[in-house]
Amino acid sequence: MTTAATILVVNCNTDEAMTSAITGIARDAARDGTRIVGIGPSWGPRSAEGYLESFATAVATIDAVLAYEQPFDAVVMAGYGEHGREGMRQAVRQPVVDITEASAYVACLVGHRFGVVTTVSSAIAGIEDSLRSAGVRDRCAGIIASDVAVSHIADEPETTRSALLRAARAVVARGADVVVLGCAGFAGLDDELEQALGLPVIDGVASAVALAESLVALGKRTSTAGPYAPPDEAKQWLGPRPGRFRELPSVAAQ
Repeated sequence: MTTAATILVVNCNTDEAMTSAITGIARDAARDGTRIVGIGPSWGPRSAEGYLESFATAVATIDAVLAYEQPFDAVVMAGYGEHGREGMRQAVRQPVVDITEASAYVACLVGHRFGVVTTVSSAIAGIEDSLRSAGVRDRCAGIIASDVAVSHIADEPETTRSALLRAARAVVARGADVVVLGCAGFAGLDDELEQALGLPVIDGVASAVALAESLVALGKRTSTAGPYAPPDEAKQWLGPRPGRFRELPSVAAQ
């Protein structure tokens, strides 16, 4: 008898409402029987926009996953363009799927070139870095900021939708035949934009959940050779390691 998979969906920031919303989208996208557990860091910024916050949230999300004490089968990293993907893969053996690369991979299966619509301009460089390291930057027609701050997505839904549609049309004008939502906070808006554009619109959270479920079903785990080999547990650290320095209760949406 096959045991249902448990997938950790980790928000990169400390916004509990966003963690709950992302968890809901992930549950809607999951297959029957898959258990979705939403968690977030106990420390760090309320939103991650730019390199400094991105590097901080990379450590915070690894800390959150390593501190999670129940069994799980895969990790979905729900921070678009955020750092930490490679570190997470070295930290745990379960498959780790980042919404940035997941959405790009799915987009490449349904179109020739994709475009990303994201939040603010300071997020663009990190997204470019992530797509480049995932090997899909050449398939990207462009990345356009909607000028909607992460913290305002839920507070101003109509403004968010209008801004996203404008950005999506602009990236289509650059040659994209698929549009990717470049923020986990945009999850759930793909169907509405797809109807307006008449083109595929890819949600990173749903894409990552689907790929994580597939990896679990295939029985695949992260390689222990090369750069993802586990770190030396005997190495001395000054201060606590990730997973051992949480000061606040987990931001959870179980």
